[in-house]
Amino acid sequence: MALSRRRDPTKLVAPGPSCELVMDRENAEAARGNVPSTPTVVSVCITCKAADGSAVIGPDMFESVKAAIGPSDHVQVRPVQCLSVCKRPATVAVTSADGYTFLFGDLQTESGTAALVSFVKSYQSSNYGLVPWRERADVLRKGMVARVPPMRWSPHDGSAPK
Repeated sequence: MALSRRRDPTKLVAPGPSCELVMDRENAEAARGNVPSTPTVVSVCITCKAADGSAVIGPDMFESVKAAIGPSDHVQVRPVQCLSVCKRPATVAVTSADGYTFLFGDLQTESGTAALVSFVKSYQSSNYGLVPWRERADVLRKGMVARVPPMRWSPHDGSAPK
């Protein structure tokens, strides 16, 4: 079964049910019936400084991401004081209540913003927000800090939530 992109790549829309297959980095297949049902939250560290410590770059990243995503009932872009990834500025987390949390670092404002907008669209339509590796921009693949499973993930065997 082929993967499909959103009908209009410029709009962020509420996720809907789908029976298409998705593939993770390890090429594991999973049904798309478990897309995140709650708003996607994009947390941008506004205290991030340039690698040399010369300037605070977090606010520019926040404003850029907020403007690129625009007003939405399905995505909340919020500033946060620190994501504790100070050696890899600028840092951004993407999460939802019932989806994976992704933490990215080493983001530049222009390329990082474009990559995040695309990532959020894919996140909203992916099984538990687990965006297929091939749908992640190179800057996000290289900037991956962590991928944390949803809170309701089954702890005893690692299988998908029931």
